[in-house]
Amino acid sequence: MWRFSTIKPGVSRKLSKSSGVHRHSNQATGKPRKAYEKSPRRQNDQHDSVLSTRSAMKPDLSNSTSMKAATFHSWWIAILLLISMTVNFMDRLVLGSVAPTLQSALHFSSTQYSYIVFAFSLGMTLGQIPAGTLIDRIGFRLSLPALCTGWSLANAFQAFARTVGSFSGLRFAMGMFECGNYPAGVKAVGELFPADQSAFALGIFNTGSILGSVIAPPIVVFITVHYGWRAAFFLPSVIGLIWVLPWLQACRPAMRRRVEPVPQDQTVSLSNLLRPRQVWGVVLMRSFSGPLTAFYWFWLPLYLVRGRGVTLASMAGLASLAYFVGGVGQAGGGYFSGWLIRHGYSVDASRKLTFAIGGLIAAVCTCLVPALNSVRTADLLAGLGILGANILSNIEIAVITDVFPHSVQARVTGLTGVGEGLVNMGMSLTTGLVVSHFSFLPVFLAAGALPVGALLGLFFLVRNCRKMSPMEFRKETIQQVRCV
Repeated sequence: MWRFSTIKPGVSRKLSKSSGVHRHSNQATGKPRKAYEKSPRRQNDQHDSVLSTRSAMKPDLSNSTSMKAATFHSWWIAILLLISMTVNFMDRLVLGSVAPTLQSALHFSSTQYSYIVFAFSLGMTLGQIPAGTLIDRIGFRLSLPALCTGWSLANAFQAFARTVGSFSGLRFAMGMFECGNYPAGVKAVGELFPADQSAFALGIFNTGSILGSVIAPPIVVFITVHYGWRAAFFLPSVIGLIWVLPWLQACRPAMRRRVEPVPQDQTVSLSNLLRPRQVWGVVLMRSFSGPLTAFYWFWLPLYLVRGRGVTLASMAGLASLAYFVGGVGQAGGGYFSGWLIRHGYSVDASRKLTFAIGGLIAAVCTCLVPALNSVRTADLLAGLGILGANILSNIEIAVITDVFPHSVQARVTGLTGVGEGLVNMGMSLTTGLVVSHFSFLPVFLAAGALPVGALLGLFFLVRNCRKMSPMEFRKETIQQVRCV
């Protein structure tokens, strides 16, 4: 029969067959102790076990950017990203700025011009997933200069184009390279900046789209007037090739230390990547916010000249003013969202409130642009519409860094770009046909309705702006597969 027994003093440890348990003597008093009494050593072991369990329950934030302040090097990378985005949009907007001259010199109709815009959107759409996969695989440090070199050369070769086909082919190639600038910047900010600074850093990066939009029209028009429209394609291309040098210099220390990019999660295939509702949420957010800014980039100069009857020189000033006003939405929206976080709002609440404000501004102002008689007032409203659209764009990329693991951020950004590209292609063709046969009024009304879809994506699909760990993300894809 199994029973408890005592042990003699001086015996520190004994296994009693009758009891089947270990027992200890009290070394302090030398008195025997019952087997069910806890020894000091066992109490210490249990205490250490409790502490280790509690420590395990706490999230390991030692490698999380949410607990580290951004370094000077991180901000310098953000400035270089700003320059890359500026060059990107200068290249992109050369065509829109020379569009009135191009139509007169080469006898292109608005419908034919829409084909060229469509080709660029097609390249942007088809290149999103390959570019995102490349960036996730080799990192943003090496992929971004390669992409910049590609789009700069494609833009420069447009100076030798003469037909709709040649312009369309080069714009398609340019779109294939330019689409990678966006996911590379998102991935860089997601890796280098904490949550309360990421939106502002993304605002700095994305401000390049407006800075390029502001300086492109006057520079391009000046070059076109004095040297011809073909020369206008060279300057932004040269700046882009020069930009590669300081970028490689800034990234050289990390390359010397062999800093590996955040590894791509090979366990999440493209089909599984499409299953979580959060992915579809950010796809809708960008699909119904990005095309609004693209509409202003490609059609505002032509609207001012053809729809409002202003001269080419006046168009450059008005377009720059509208883009400048809109530029406040990038850094301003990111700063406002970060300010809310620092003053007690959750990341989720700050993103949603800022996104809703931007959507309201964009929708109302865009719809009112063609209803006003004053050209300057309409141009100011267009600027406010761009401002609201840029707030939407800034928060959309912030949500990607807030919600998704680093290992899939570039690919998720690429998927959002596919959605934006599909809507852009449809709007490009539709806008050209409507403008040729009717007017700009229906186009502005349709563009003003786009933010509604973006708001639905955030509030009904993303729902909660909370970071998902790689394990949680994989679990979400598996659960969705089982539900299907």
